[in-house]
Amino acid sequence: MRFETFIAQRLYFSRQGGNQSSRPAVRVALAGIIIGVAVMVVTVCVVVGFKQTVTEKTVGFAAHMRIVNFDNNNTFEMQPVSVTDSMLHTLEALPYIAEVNVFATKPGIVKTDDAFQGVVFKGTTYWDYFADNLSDGRLPETENEIIVSHKLCELLSLNLDDAILCYFVGDRVKVRKFTISGIYSTGFGEFDERFILGNIPVVPRLNGWENTQYSGIELRVDHLRHLDEATDNVFFATANRFDDDGNAYYLETMEQLNPQIFSWLDLLDMNVVVIILLMLAVSGFNIISGLIILILDSIQLIGTLKALGSTNRQVRRIFITQGTMLIGKGVVLGNIIGFTLCCLEYWLHFVPLDATTYYVNYVPVAFPVGWLLLLNAGTIAVSVLILLAPSAIVTKISPAKVMHFE
Repeated sequence: MRFETFIAQRLYFSRQGGNQSSRPAVRVALAGIIIGVAVMVVTVCVVVGFKQTVTEKTVGFAAHMRIVNFDNNNTFEMQPVSVTDSMLHTLEALPYIAEVNVFATKPGIVKTDDAFQGVVFKGTTYWDYFADNLSDGRLPETENEIIVSHKLCELLSLNLDDAILCYFVGDRVKVRKFTISGIYSTGFGEFDERFILGNIPVVPRLNGWENTQYSGIELRVDHLRHLDEATDNVFFATANRFDDDGNAYYLETMEQLNPQIFSWLDLLDMNVVVIILLMLAVSGFNIISGLIILILDSIQLIGTLKALGSTNRQVRRIFITQGTMLIGKGVVLGNIIGFTLCCLEYWLHFVPLDATTYYVNYVPVAFPVGWLLLLNAGTIAVSVLILLAPSAIVTKISPAKVMHFE
């Protein structure tokens, strides 16, 4: 063991007069580091949790990407595309594509005796997401059965097994009677209030389409990190291609379909950067003040070490090592506090949110190991670099003046 490390440990753990780290000023510095690290850990976990949860909800309704008719006008009254089995097999064989299914949408109005509500009927073959979010009842089994959201049930005073009339406007008004077989709740108010879901043949029959005509094809990737590569693969597989009716394919991603949601999520990244910088600044100030106090409290020791032949570099290393120990303790305790708070929220959901504003009714939490390791490594590296500035005070201390003062 180098003598600098030995002396630093002696100063930190067993200095006469009590534990060095227990002095009030150093306690404040340690508390600043702990709070800063805890806030950064909670911030990263919450923001990543928000992004993952909102993205999962969006993908549940609209998939990672979809292929539609190029002539669509950005409404739910969509022009059909002809989808063949060979087309579906080609897409399923692409790298990173986990799920391929057709869908059909048509706007309509649900009317009860006392109220009415504009909705979008979506016929789909993908039920995994809604099966996980089904709060009552079961998934549709026949063309006359649908599932509706809990929010829509509240708006229209609907219950399970109720029969409702849905009016669809086209060349003429068409009315279909549906039975509510299930009620789902995703907490995603923007979509819950809009969509009713049923089996896919309903829309083609309402529109008079052929058996192979649908509003489009939805594609889901195996992991979000593969989205860009999967999008490129799908684009090159469908670019400049036409269906059997001569319609051009058009590829849309979830960001294009929901720009307002993903713009909001991008703003969260900026918030994370600002919070981390602020916490590093606060922690840095505490580190500097704590090390200065440690140095000033050890002036006599510094003078003695220099008189015995220690160089400025060696003495500086003693206090940098001591400061690093203080930082290490603060980072460990900060992580413990931060992870404890995140785990409690993950299991108990004790922090509620307004789902109409934040798309979820509680603060979602995730544990991105890579980002957290990077955060801790960066915090330690920056903090140790900060120690270099106050440790320069050691070079200004003269052994002769210290001994003269003594």
